[in-house]
Amino acid sequence: MPGTQVQESLRAAALLADIKVWGAELGFARLGVANIDLSRDEAHFRDWLENGFNGEMEYLSRHGSKRYRPAELLPGTVSCISVRMDYWPKDAADAESVLAADPASGNPGAASAHLGEGSRPLVAGSGRVGHGDGSLGYVSRYALGRDYHKLMRQRLQKLCERIAETVGPFGYRAFADSAPVLEKALARNAGLGWIGKHTNLIDRKAGSYFFLGEIYIDLELPTDSGSASHCGTCNACIPACPTGAIVAPYRLDARRCISYLTIELKGPIPTELRRPMGNRIYGCDDCQLACPWNKFARPTREPDFDVRHGLDRTDLPTLFAWSEEEFVERTRGSAISRIGYERWLRNIAVALGNAPSSAPVSAALASRKDDPSALVREHVEWAIAEQVSRGESI
Repeated sequence: MPGTQVQESLRAAALLADIKVWGAELGFARLGVANIDLSRDEAHFRDWLENGFNGEMEYLSRHGSKRYRPAELLPGTVSCISVRMDYWPKDAADAESVLAADPASGNPGAASAHLGEGSRPLVAGSGRVGHGDGSLGYVSRYALGRDYHKLMRQRLQKLCERIAETVGPFGYRAFADSAPVLEKALARNAGLGWIGKHTNLIDRKAGSYFFLGEIYIDLELPTDSGSASHCGTCNACIPACPTGAIVAPYRLDARRCISYLTIELKGPIPTELRRPMGNRIYGCDDCQLACPWNKFARPTREPDFDVRHGLDRTDLPTLFAWSEEEFVERTRGSAISRIGYERWLRNIAVALGNAPSSAPVSAALASRKDDPSALVREHVEWAIAEQVSRGESI
């Protein structure tokens, strides 16, 4: 019996070594295997929900314990393969040249944490983030290319097929942000990084600009050692958040997060949070831009994540002038398409209210005073009032 167990362990170790090679061949920047014990994360997640920090994302409270007990979601699961895919577009305009501060307070967002310079896709803490061109729209860098979900699922499926060629049929299910899965906790358990104070996963050799994917499997594989935290006493991400969404280390109030406000929230954006949004029209990267570990981040090698339609630095009046047909065509296959045309205009209206006064900005706002959408009209009215308060006549 002991000899048989040794042989099984050796076979499992050899299979894992092959899986990591196949993962690299499929374009995953890193792959690890996690144990599925998430008991220490269960209490944290349930407390987060009880505090209402999920806002309108009621889907996060569905499925009960299946979210943090993988074997309940997929019976028979004993291991989880976790993968990382980098996304920072190699030719994207520097975030620092686009991000603008709150026009009222001058809060520079990520620039508030002076971290020094490093070799990276963007120099955070250089003192320029938040002092970019406020007439441009800022789109979170993960959303500048094609939506990653389809690509990730395809690659995960190919990996499963390679495994099946070696071991025969086995039970599995692949996920790309597509089911109730605590992906960051599993990635931590798989040694892919630690969960930072901004609640994103951080790899000490690659920063945090990456997507995650998972495969639940009924094969018992050797697990990787979980990652220890390396945030130390650094709190740079917390003051970097323009809206104060990081209410404590490792605790995010999504209701204040610009990513939530511009993507998940369906109705009006709270008035008190509009100025701090600056020119961020889809998502926000500030907490990651402030993180010193991102000096090790590198641009993606995936052409699917390359910038499309110049959305890394397009001026706000041009974006606001898009027809619904143009919006559908230019965001087809991207993450942006999910918010729809109405919320796209809502977000841009806020950014126009925060933009430096100019004839194009005034004309853009005037053009949508009578927009068919009540949601858009209300945000345009707010934006016009903001411009008027700074001396502009519209």
